[in-house]
Amino acid sequence: MIEPKVAVERLRTAFGGPDRHRTLHAKGRFYAGTFTATAEAAELGRALHLNGEPVPVVVRWSNAGGNADVPDKKPDIRGMAVKFQLPDGSSTDLLGQTSPRFPTDDPAEFVAMTEASLNQLTFPLFLLRHPRMAGPIIAGLTSKAAVSHHSFAEPAYYPIHAYGWLDAEGRRTWVRYVFKPTATKADRLSQSFDGPDRLGAEMAARLARGPVTFEVWLQVAGEGHDPHSAVSDWKGAREVLAGRIVVMAELPDQDPLVFDPTRVVDGIELSDDPILRYRPLAYGESIGRRT
Repeated sequence: MIEPKVAVERLRTAFGGPDRHRTLHAKGRFYAGTFTATAEAAELGRALHLNGEPVPVVVRWSNAGGNADVPDKKPDIRGMAVKFQLPDGSSTDLLGQTSPRFPTDDPAEFVAMTEASLNQLTFPLFLLRHPRMAGPIIAGLTSKAAVSHHSFAEPAYYPIHAYGWLDAEGRRTWVRYVFKPTATKADRLSQSFDGPDRLGAEMAARLARGPVTFEVWLQVAGEGHDPHSAVSDWKGAREVLAGRIVVMAELPDQDPLVFDPTRVVDGIELSDDPILRYRPLAYGESIGRRT
């Protein structure tokens, strides 16, 4: 497995981003909101933020690239990271992206893919050498995961990893999340936003009009659905509405706040997904460089 120091160094070199920025998702803004779970979520999971009472969340919307100076108009995958702040003072994080599937279970292949994707001339050659990754990448292109998005409020975001939810009796259910927007093209603002930070400006204007809401849906694993692989395609999975995230206001910069998908609380278990297990190692290397 690729050493985290090597992975971070290669990614930072590929993007040429400034020091003291995140290695990936370097450009983003923080927002305050709440999450309220549904009764169906409370039946599946005993974690404190699933009891139906509103809990505070910190949301960070971001561009996926590693250079914060790149303007928002450039096509890119977007990210939505959410930190759920539980009543007992603990927190748990989910990190979503606009791409619905992840292309590999190998961190080294992910680094190589990211490097190759920055050169449109050579990227097809990379896919020829890694045919297993073509399906998820094509799925992302088909779903317009990496486009010049109009707003952070309109696309769906996919936390790619599965988690084990434990109910009050200790029974485990493997789930994946989807953050589905309630915003549509029909309710867009009348003004246009064309500057290098247009997504942030659009969100500021949108929040001045009112809250931004996302529904949190669960895909519930069934037969043949592998919770220990980010590549596993859960076709036909049962879907459950687990709650709603309501974002109300922008926050001042919260750096070096870290969103870690392995930060879980009682009632939620990690899978053995190798990408999931690798991420905190890479984040630890990255945060050391940022601070």
